[in-house]
Amino acid sequence: MCGIAGILLAPDAARAKPLRAIAQMTTALRHRGPDGDGFWTDRKAGVAFGHRRLAIVDLSEAGHQPMHSATGRYTITFNGEIYNFQDLRRELEDAGHRFRGTCDTEVMLCAIESWGLDTALTRFAGMFAFGLWDMKTRTLHLARDRMGKKPLYVASTRDALVFASELKAINGFPGFRQELDIDAATSMLSRGWVPDNKCIWRGVFKLPPGSVLSVTAADFAEARSVASLSHRIRYWWSLAEVAAKGRQEPIVGTDEELTDQLDGLLRLAVRERMNVDVPLGGFLSGGVDSSVVVALMQAQSTKPVRTFTVAFGEGGFDEAPHAAEVARHLGTDHTELHLSCATAREVIPELPQIWDEPFADESQIPTLLVARLARQHVTVALTGDGGDECFAGYARHLMAARARRQHRLPSPLRQTLAAGVGLLARAARHDRVSKLPLSAHARHALRSDRLDRLARLLAAADEDELYHRLRGSSTENLTQHELPLSVHGAPPLDGLLSRLLYDDMVGYLPGDILVKLDRASMAASLEGRCPLLDHRVVDFAWRLPADVMVRHGRGKWILRQLLHRYVPKRLTDRPKQGFDVPIAVWLRGPLRIWANDLLADMRLSGDGIFDFAKVQTCWRDHIDGRQDHSRDLWAALMFQTWRNEAHRPPAPAADRYPALELAGV
Repeated sequence: MCGIAGILLAPDAARAKPLRAIAQMTTALRHRGPDGDGFWTDRKAGVAFGHRRLAIVDLSEAGHQPMHSATGRYTITFNGEIYNFQDLRRELEDAGHRFRGTCDTEVMLCAIESWGLDTALTRFAGMFAFGLWDMKTRTLHLARDRMGKKPLYVASTRDALVFASELKAINGFPGFRQELDIDAATSMLSRGWVPDNKCIWRGVFKLPPGSVLSVTAADFAEARSVASLSHRIRYWWSLAEVAAKGRQEPIVGTDEELTDQLDGLLRLAVRERMNVDVPLGGFLSGGVDSSVVVALMQAQSTKPVRTFTVAFGEGGFDEAPHAAEVARHLGTDHTELHLSCATAREVIPELPQIWDEPFADESQIPTLLVARLARQHVTVALTGDGGDECFAGYARHLMAARARRQHRLPSPLRQTLAAGVGLLARAARHDRVSKLPLSAHARHALRSDRLDRLARLLAAADEDELYHRLRGSSTENLTQHELPLSVHGAPPLDGLLSRLLYDDMVGYLPGDILVKLDRASMAASLEGRCPLLDHRVVDFAWRLPADVMVRHGRGKWILRQLLHRYVPKRLTDRPKQGFDVPIAVWLRGPLRIWANDLLADMRLSGDGIFDFAKVQTCWRDHIDGRQDHSRDLWAALMFQTWRNEAHRPPAPAADRYPALELAGV
């Protein structure tokens, strides 16, 4: 995994100054690749590539980038990993091709030369984002993997098209203007994350998952903006097509047969991701997803796998003992990080610089810290990300199944039940529930926002209304603007559960989960890999019948059956938690002064985003214990923290970036 950047100039643009900017752009990504950098420019064509390397496979100079193809036609700057590159290499060698080194980048270039770009992309099993220059056609190709695991930002100035792994590499490009996108800001405040099809700065977009943008200098000169180039994006892979085909051609088999097939697919996905030339480990929260991944790692390893987890001081949020039990059973070499509020407070000022866009998934803190812990021992870590999206692990997936059953009840009875749940929600809102001696899981189940949602579901008139209420935001609108209803179009599927799973895969997964993992791991110069999101596993999941996803009131049923082959049921059969953070408690306690300062009137009035009265009401209700508004408040606080960092004048270039000389520029 690495950091990449690139520039394509309009034909009439001056050459020297913009092309020299590739050094500054690339250096801004040095955390993504501490093992070296590389630059390539073609002044006549007006193109430049930069690369920061995190060496994983073939640690020699043969893996150095930007890399040229054997014929010299193609030059690539590539971030990611092609897990099946050895199989592809053997196929290419059988066709007569020879290789200098043993890295996947060289195999990619040979595959593209031999089969063409679009065909090669369909053959790659992995995570990637890359820029590819075709010397013959004078065309820049930008491509991204199927699920959006690796980021790729694209922006423009009057004279240049620029791309990079992170927004920070674009922010300092000459002529780039930072203009806040109000829709992206309100989306972030309602969800906690900026959708993958938006960017916090106007005039910037993220290349969609499974797509390619092909553009020449003349194309850009005609368009002069990235927005005008959207018609040149083509999709080489489509989740909509995979999902529709999976539902049309479901797998037939017994529970045991389906579990066997999943076992084989995940064993392969894990094995391919363990093929590294550097130390390897895994994140282990003690939940189903990470436990499955670590179990399959240990089953295919000749020595104890290194595993890492986070331990909290607050007992109700501490999953570390469960993770330790799983680690002992599997025989891993396990390490815990004990996290206190003081530790979390120390990293909060770093978050805006790490995430670039405002981001408010509070588990970003333990994810960042466990990545830093892991990096002290390993260079690559496998994670359980993607299990909830593929196999129906979220509360809304269970609520969908329950709601369909509840809607068999007569409407008058449902309306009566909805009214009763609404009364319980009001009791929770006034803190009559949270003061009871309940476990963290019980308090979570009786949160007023969850009860409010249940009441709304009971009152829904039909399945369409159920769908919209299940996917809708349950947050308070703290802004002066209408909250966007959706980050994408309607799912091209029938069935309540299928529609929700599709929403999560095109929205929450690339917008939150994968952003969190990429930025947290890369900030620590650690490569995170997600075997549960292997495209062959995703294809398989969409062909599964719904009753092996959700059964007996539990999600991820088939994944649990697989796990129980390796880990006793008693060790992992618990409510979902993951790397949760007691942020509601911290905001009422040690983070209160910090939060109160950020939510002050003068701080909120700058961009015309917030409704100050609403924010203050939420804040008072939360600190007085009348209601848990931690989700809404954390989003507002992260937006404010990001805004303060974004508006801070940059340091002089000479101080921020070392002098880098580029031949020929």
